[in-house]
Amino acid sequence: MALAIPLSYAGGLCFMVRPMFSIDDYANPTRFLELTRKLLPWLAAATMLTLGVGLIAVFFVVPPDYQQGDSVRIMYIHVPSAWLSIFAYVVMTSASLGVLVWRHPLADAAQKTAAALGATFTFICLVTGSLWGKPMWGTYWVWDARLTSMLVLFLLYLGLIAIRQTMDETPRGARIAAIMTLVGFVDIPIIKYSVEWWNTLHQPASVFRLGGPTIASSMLWPLLVMALGATLLFLTLHFMAIRNEILRRRVARLAMLSVRAQDETTDPGALEAAQ
Repeated sequence: MALAIPLSYAGGLCFMVRPMFSIDDYANPTRFLELTRKLLPWLAAATMLTLGVGLIAVFFVVPPDYQQGDSVRIMYIHVPSAWLSIFAYVVMTSASLGVLVWRHPLADAAQKTAAALGATFTFICLVTGSLWGKPMWGTYWVWDARLTSMLVLFLLYLGLIAIRQTMDETPRGARIAAIMTLVGFVDIPIIKYSVEWWNTLHQPASVFRLGGPTIASSMLWPLLVMALGATLLFLTLHFMAIRNEILRRRVARLAMLSVRAQDETTDPGALEAAQ
């Protein structure tokens, strides 16, 4: 086929859609700004519409579970948050490859901005999981394989954010963050398969499985709508964050150039006298 599947939207890390286009067509910050200027209003509208439909379904359509009662409604926040906590790290991993292989500034901005979003969704996942676990398990927390690996993911996000805060705007900091992201990716398959590798309290996959979903259709479709809405929310926030990061770096670069130009035009003797 003449068309190739994109690896990821993050950081412009898309392979060629047609042979005549190079990867630079997707990694140019100016083109990205123009694209997001047109795309963001539509993404925001789709996000609000999808989440609105999902929330209406959760509170007015979904029946109480015969065992869990109304506490099952926590699932419609917990599951999408868990999905996005993993998805955000996959996006960061793709962007990290762009940093290390192609050294594109857009990939670096995508990697940096996805960390805060990933940490937020992971935190929501952990909190809602604890609230859901209390009535089901009788405790807010157990050192279950799935819960522990999710906590490790949250700590990975915090560590990567700390690296960017201490080594911001330096190529070395970007490379270190990219390498640490790739190393931390080992936690993703552990999260995914922990319920199969170990005997855990956490239930196994019930939506995407070979035998088909085990959730009733009246509960399944609102969950899928909420997952779609949460994904659109992530994309909207991520595109906005990348856009702001690009503009922030341009302003910082212009300010630095202005200071340099002013220093070059200043009389060295006057500077010495002022000191």
